[in-house]
Amino acid sequence: MTAAGIRDTLFMRVARGEQTSKAPIWFMRQAGRHLAEYRVLKERYGFERMVHTPELAAEVTLQPVRRYKLDAAILFSDIMTPLASMGVEVHFNPGPVLAEPLRSERQVEGLIVPDAGEIAPFVMR
Repeated sequence: MTAAGIRDTLFMRVARGEQTSKAPIWFMRQAGRHLAEYRVLKERYGFERMVHTPELAAEVTLQPVRRYKLDAAILFSDIMTPLASMGVEVHFNPGPVLAEPLRSERQVEGLIVPDAGEIAPFVMR
C-alpha cells in the first residue's frame, strides 16, 4: 500500500476526526494467538526471535489483518523488550522469565536508563 493509500484508510480517517460510515476495528495482539499461522511461526522461530526479527514481527502483525480484513494493527512486540537495554536479562519460556528478579530498591536504582534509540532498536527496523 502506498503512503497516500495508508492516509486514506478508514482507520486514518477516523484518527483525523473525519466522519465515516462505520467505526474501524482492531484487536490487541494477543487476539492472534488463536491463529494457526501464528502458532506455526512461534513453533518454528520462538517468541523472542519473532519479537526481535523485523520481518517476523511484521508478518505476525499482519496475520490477523489479512485473516479478518481488519482496519489497523498494533506492531507485534512485547512490553518486556526494553528490559535488556536496561540491564535486565529476560527470556521467554514460554512467558517472560527474569534471570534475576528485581527485589530491592538498590536493584531498581541500578537499572540503566538507555537513550531512546537504544531501548529496542529492532522495533524501529
